[in-house]
Amino acid sequence: MKAKAPFRSETPAKKGSAPAAEKAKAAILRAAMQEFADEGPAGARMDAIARAAGVNKALIHYYYKDKQSLYGEALNQVFAGLAARMKKVFERELPPRETVLAFAGAHFDYLASSPIFPRVVMREMMRTGRHPSPHVRRIVQRYLGPLQRRLVGVLAEGIERGEFRRVNPLHVVLSMVAMNVFYFASAPVIAMITGSDPLQPKRIAERRAAVLDLISAALFTAQKARPQISANSRKAQS
Repeated sequence: MKAKAPFRSETPAKKGSAPAAEKAKAAILRAAMQEFADEGPAGARMDAIARAAGVNKALIHYYYKDKQSLYGEALNQVFAGLAARMKKVFERELPPRETVLAFAGAHFDYLASSPIFPRVVMREMMRTGRHPSPHVRRIVQRYLGPLQRRLVGVLAEGIERGEFRRVNPLHVVLSMVAMNVFYFASAPVIAMITGSDPLQPKRIAERRAAVLDLISAALFTAQKARPQISANSRKAQS
């Protein structure tokens, strides 16, 4: 009788397994994002992530040294995706008014594509005390800082051209982002207040239109007629 081959743990090391490895890593990150959103980085459990991803825990540790490394990679995925989406807005080189609305719309759409992202982000930004976040400085330097500077520059240009009221560009950026993040992060509470699901496609379209309308009403000067923002303008503005 032939001896049984020794057991090999599940790894992507086999030749030609790159697609399978990427698929497994993607499943792990999706499961991790949900677990971190629900439980926070301290409460999240690797066993739960492994079950949700359909892999064994050893495979997670093959890719990521520990839970903190996995959490950092999950954050990188969120913010790298956001930065890539926003970069496309700036590459279009639109006039300031159109750039601001396109930025706000694209930011809204990115959060709407995965409403758990804001919950993860809010948890991360609020980590203080004895255990401050080891990731925030990297996120700010690599992703948030460059985006903020680009948008502040667009707002400053619009002010000088007379397209925007003379406001503090930094506070405008903070308010724009906060409106979108709060809506998705607070979806469960909004559902209780309104009695309807704020993540239904119809409600999301209404909220997006309201955000763009509020930004244009608060920021644009009377130099030109304020554009009519409707729920049907999603594609045109993103």
